[in-house]
Amino acid sequence: MKTFLTVLQDQISGQITFFDRMIFRGHLLGFYPKDAFKHFLLSQKILLKSFDWYVTTMTKTLKEHIEELAKKAGRPMIYLATAMTTARGKSKEDLAREIAEKEGIAEGLICVLYTMENCKSFRVRGNPETKKLEAVCTPRKCLHYYFYLIDPEFGFMHVRLQSWFPFQIQIYINGREWLARQMDQKGIGYQRYENTFLEVEKGEAVEKLCQRFLRRKWVRVLDAFARRMNPFLPLIKKAGFGGYWWVLDQAEIATDVMFRDRKVLASLIPDILKYAMTTFSSADVLRFLGRKLHGSFKGQVTSDMKRRPEGYRVKHRVKGNSIKVYDKWSVLRVETTITQPREFKVLRVLRHAGKKPQRKWCAMGKGVANIGRYFQVGSQANGRYLEALAQVPQRGKAVKELDGLCHAVTKDGKRYAKLQPLSSIEREVFREVMSTDHVIHGVRNRDVRAALFGQSGQVSEEEARRRCAYVSRLLRKLLGHGLIYRVKNAHLYRVTCRGYRIMSSVLVFHGEEFAEHYAAAS
Repeated sequence: MKTFLTVLQDQISGQITFFDRMIFRGHLLGFYPKDAFKHFLLSQKILLKSFDWYVTTMTKTLKEHIEELAKKAGRPMIYLATAMTTARGKSKEDLAREIAEKEGIAEGLICVLYTMENCKSFRVRGNPETKKLEAVCTPRKCLHYYFYLIDPEFGFMHVRLQSWFPFQIQIYINGREWLARQMDQKGIGYQRYENTFLEVEKGEAVEKLCQRFLRRKWVRVLDAFARRMNPFLPLIKKAGFGGYWWVLDQAEIATDVMFRDRKVLASLIPDILKYAMTTFSSADVLRFLGRKLHGSFKGQVTSDMKRRPEGYRVKHRVKGNSIKVYDKWSVLRVETTITQPREFKVLRVLRHAGKKPQRKWCAMGKGVANIGRYFQVGSQANGRYLEALAQVPQRGKAVKELDGLCHAVTKDGKRYAKLQPLSSIEREVFREVMSTDHVIHGVRNRDVRAALFGQSGQVSEEEARRRCAYVSRLLRKLLGHGLIYRVKNAHLYRVTCRGYRIMSSVLVFHGEEFAEHYAAAS
């Protein structure tokens, strides 16, 4: 089967499929059932009417704990009065990286940023029907703390903690950061550009590292971060409301195809993006993501192309999940993002009382136990997408060849003038030198003269010399551009393989393709 890698195997040095961005969220589920938070307050001997005082005291204690962490590490706490995002020119991550670079931080806490953000939290209000106070979970705003740090295992990452009950926590890590640190420990060489590997050694060893990542005890890892940031976890567990329930809220699984030369990828990417945008149908996009188009499908399938500072990308979306393709220096990346895992299936063992356990495909949830299945779904989607890209017509090389004809060239110290491929005279020369009449013996100067000026009538000797010199200059240009070659010890020329490709393409384009495009544009 023709695949993207086999089509371009001479230009590709390797491929890596692994997690990129991962966002975990921790929820204290014990607080969410009806009246559960009220029972928690009662367990702390707090009346509902004292709710405001209690939560304000808890938030103040949390702030003091965070200030102590920052002070102990000797790192700053910075309040952000307005939102910092990439769309506004600078993100919180950019600020943290600047601080780390400026102060030479290689490990540990970089800074703590805090700002007001939307959230869901508890408040106490009166119920007009029962005439009693009740605790309800409603949208509101509160302070959120961002701990940016360089972890010994996961590298650059951050933890986001809500300062009010239910203290929702978010942990961001990047799989490529983890992989880079693992390769450093194993002595595996690589070249890296941001979160992309341009080249790696020992591809099989890297694949084994990626598999080890999937087998991490993620609940244990995430709980360790939560205990450092949230001082109230022991109190909440002691009250019987459990710890955090961890989910993988968003995951990016990226397949990086590493090219040996940036120029090769630069010539291919316009064709790849055009093909992805204009050829892939909604049914194709669903197939990439392991779905089928059917009559009961409810949702939208959209595709768009967007220009970013790094270049262009094409993105396809299906119900909150997406797959996109873009280039990053000498790497072509296909990336699947999963935010709605229930659109996919996971194989589970169902146990019922008095019955044998049964294996059944069920809707996949966000629990961290499904990380392996996330990776499988994403890597398979990327593979199907790359398989489809194997059909991309590679016009970039042809355009480069045509562009080369329009510029003068120097060969063996001699300069050859540029060609004008679409001029009537040079098209006629192309047609004559490729004529089947000259396949065996080759084409002569007089053959081209006859094609350009005809055989009729007598011309002066001076005009004959002028015409001969004119055709000689034309043939020299074709010779200099590598479209023909001269037969040894003879005044004969034959067409090169390159000449057949280029000159025949020019004639076909002028005769058919241009007319079709012109009619379509009209």
